[in-house]
Amino acid sequence: MSELNTQQPKTQLKGVLLLLLTAIIWGTSFVAQSLGSDSVPGFTFMGIRTIIGAFFLLPFILTRDKISAKKMTESEIQHRKATDKKTIKYGIIIGVFLCAATNFQQFAFYQPGAGAGKIAFITAMYMFFVPILELIFFRKKIPFITWICIILGFIGLYFLCFETASFGSIGLCDILTFICAIFFTLQILFIEKFAPECDGIKLSCVQFFTAGILSLILMLIFERPDPVQIKAGILPILYSGIMSCGFAYTMQVVGQKYCEATIASLLMCMESVFATLSAAIYLHETLSGREITGCVVMFVAIIISQLSEKFKFFKS
Repeated sequence: MSELNTQQPKTQLKGVLLLLLTAIIWGTSFVAQSLGSDSVPGFTFMGIRTIIGAFFLLPFILTRDKISAKKMTESEIQHRKATDKKTIKYGIIIGVFLCAATNFQQFAFYQPGAGAGKIAFITAMYMFFVPILELIFFRKKIPFITWICIILGFIGLYFLCFETASFGSIGLCDILTFICAIFFTLQILFIEKFAPECDGIKLSCVQFFTAGILSLILMLIFERPDPVQIKAGILPILYSGIMSCGFAYTMQVVGQKYCEATIASLLMCMESVFATLSAAIYLHETLSGREITGCVVMFVAIIISQLSEKFKFFKS
């Protein structure tokens, strides 16, 4: 993690594996987040959870820097200080987007007609938003086969997240989740832009502190934290904070150093697949035919997207 890369590399296997592991952790921690939100208000839950993620990383960062400083020259130490200043600036920007995205998503659950599947599906629209914004603002050419994979992934998520063929009426829940997807898109794009210039773990820690502090400020303005409620939901908060934030979001930052944003967004959408599979394994829920179809289509989209990197035939 100490070496810095100034160019965004093409998608590599280690980036793919890190982002798949990210999706697995997000998927398996979905139950914990839902349980915690049952007893803890939105800003309170997100603020405490995200701050826990930041403090979880802090001892590792301080210990690693102290050990590595003993082997560094004075010029290397000065270079690291300059890089740390850049990391703090970039981490604050990404943290603002993370705060907005997670809180809009959390409050979508409190609205009438909210459903986990529908929220997961609308959130996953960042699969489309990421390549579209890359094309508009960065003039980045997206291979034709990647668009096919995105469409396949979107179809797979639809089968996975909806029990019927009906979308139903559009409500406040849908609007909040749509806004959430836009902010997640910006977070993914800015991570791709900034991560190669920064230490990934430090960048992740700064975004957690930023998102956590902002959420806690909003908590003090709009909510009345109840210690009894927080105590009742402490285990889900701890699990969500350590695993979903401390581990998964950090692996997202590091993984995106080695994976293009469009492919990264497709990989991270596998969260819904792993959430469904983990519910079937740990909660003994039976997968329906639609859910199995959705999982298969998602996996096919991922496999094709990775194979396309190996064959020039697939390049546009």
